Amino acid sequence: MRPDTPAENVDHTAEAARLERTAGLYPEDAEALLLQAAAHLELAGDRPAATALYDSLLASPTGLENPFLVRALKASNLWEYGHEAEARAIIQGVRAAAPRDPAPWVIVAEALESHDELEAAQETFTEGARLLLVEGTPPSHSLQSLLFGRHRVRRMLGMGHDEWDMLADTLHTSPVSLDELHDPKRVWSLGSDNPAELAAEISRLHAELGAYRQALSRPFPVAVLHWSAPELAELVQAYPTLADEYPSHEEHLATIEASLRELAASGTPNLGIVTGTVPSYEAFAASESASPADATLLPQYATTLAARGRAVAWPPPRGASCWCGSGRGYAECHGARG
Repeated sequence: MRPDTPAENVDHTAEAARLERTAGLYPEDAEALLLQAAAHLELAGDRPAATALYDSLLASPTGLENPFLVRALKASNLWEYGHEAEARAIIQGVRAAAPRDPAPWVIVAEALESHDELEAAQETFTEGARLLLVEGTPPSHSLQSLLFGRHRVRRMLGMGHDEWDMLADTLHTSPVSLDELHDPKRVWSLGSDNPAELAAEISRLHAELGAYRQALSRPFPVAVLHWSAPELAELVQAYPTLADEYPSHEEHLATIEASLRELAASGTPNLGIVTGTVPSYEAFAASESASPADATLLPQYATTLAARGRAVAWPPPRGASCWCGSGRGYAECHGARG
C-alpha cells in the first residue's frame, strides 16, 4: 500500500488530497484510494492525519473489503509517532482475528520487527504462514512476502532453517541468497573501514533493491471487462447502442473466457478480469468528457479499473470459484469449456 515514487519527486500532501477527491468520484474504489492517500500522508510526515483517515475508513457504514489491513496499517502508523500502547492493542487484535489475507500479518509483524520485537515478529510471521500456506499449492506473491519476512527475522534471531525457510530460499530469485541478504553481520559491515567489505555490502544492497523494484514494477494485468447479469441489463437498457457489444450475458461470459484463453495461448502474462458497475462506468465516462454509449470507452474503463487494483487474476487458483460469479468451481464452470 505504500507509494513507490521517490519522495523528492512528489508533493505527498497534494497527492493525498487528489486521491481523496478521486475516492469521492469512485466510491466503489474508495477503500483502496484512501489507503493510498493515508500512505502519502505518512510519507509527508503528517501521521495524525493518516490516523484520522484510517479511522474514517474503519467507521465506514458500508463496511470494508479488508478491515484488518486498515487496522494493521493504523497500528504501524500509530507506533511511529509515540502511540505504542494503542498500536500493541490493535496488533494483538489483528493476530487474534486470524485474517485470511497475508498483508495484515506482514504489516503487523514488520511493525514489531522495526521496534526490535524480534521474537514477537517471528511468532506473528509463523502464525500467518501456518494459517495461510496450503501444502501442494504454490505461494502467491503476498504469501512469499510473509515467508521472506519470517526468514529474515529467524536469521536475525540465529534460528536454524526449517521447511518454510527452505521454501523461501527456493522462491527467492535474486542473485544474492536470502541468507546473505538477511545476515545480521551486514549491519556491522556498514560501519567497516575496509573498502572491500563496503563494496561487497553495496553489491548486496543493489541486488536487494533490484529484486524489490522488480516486484513493484510488475505490470498491471491485461484486464478483460466483466459485467454481472443485472449490471449488464441495466447498462444495455440505459445505452441501447451497447447491445451490439453485448448481445446477451451468456455470450458476454463466453467471449471473456475465449479472449483470455487466446491471450494466454499467445504468451501474454498477467491476465486478469475486472468487474464493472454502471455508476462507476458513468463516472469514468464523465471524467473523460465522453458518453457512456461510446463502446471505445469500455477497454479504457477496464484498464483504469486494473490500474486501481481491481483486477482478479485469471485463471483462478485450483479449487477456486469461477470468475463469472456462478458459485461453481472454475473447473466445473467456464474452466471446463474447451
